[in-house]
Amino acid sequence: MINLFKQELAPYRKKLKEHELYSSIKSIENIQVFTEYHVFAVWDFMSLLKKLQLQLTCVSIPWKPKGFQKASRLINEIVWGEESDIDHKGNPMSHYEMYLNSMDLIKSDSNKIKSLIKNWDINLTSDKNIENENLPLFIENFLKFTFNIISLNQPHITSAVFTFGREDLIPDMFIEIIKNIKINDKINIQPLIYYFERHVELDSDEHGPLALEMVNDLCGSDKKKWHEALDYSKKAMKMRIKLWDGILKIISK
Repeated sequence: MINLFKQELAPYRKKLKEHELYSSIKSIENIQVFTEYHVFAVWDFMSLLKKLQLQLTCVSIPWKPKGFQKASRLINEIVWGEESDIDHKGNPMSHYEMYLNSMDLIKSDSNKIKSLIKNWDINLTSDKNIENENLPLFIENFLKFTFNIISLNQPHITSAVFTFGREDLIPDMFIEIIKNIKINDKINIQPLIYYFERHVELDSDEHGPLALEMVNDLCGSDKKKWHEALDYSKKAMKMRIKLWDGILKIISK
């Protein structure tokens, strides 16, 4: 079934890999704009990841097995790498925090993402929290889709979106971005390049294969689950394309 998934999703992968956004990133100003909006995908990716950890492992007391023996091991390994990796100086740090630090060094605006996190009210719906920030519509829609997936509380759907809509795409996308980055001696862009390269390394060699195995394990022989997983994976990839379209439009201005 995984091979069928890849065939069905191939046109979306091709569109993402060949997106005009990559070739439009030619200056430090372009990179600043890109990171200002891409950081939302870096952050909500962690929410998808933590949802999977909640679904597949026990994070409450007293501890009780959830019954996803294989998948729980896979997700814990991915959480370990994403939430407590090593930055370019050898310090333990989440990938989101690495990204924020690299944004500060290139003087990119991180106020929007920081405001969303700071003002998030657990008494409000996810949609309302997102709407309260007056974000560009393409960011608002991207985030709403992510948190809608989380609210479905279906591990096979969450894992498919995480794998095919996010994790499985990262190596191709970041390699394309790295190719087009022009280094400015006055601004330290090396930590951002390290972040991209670290993602390529982890997702190609470790997290990508683990995530594929997790989807296969959670869907099993259930045709309905496979159908739902594929449907939501396509939706996730379409949302990523719209995210890239939105960032490109701002850069082009």
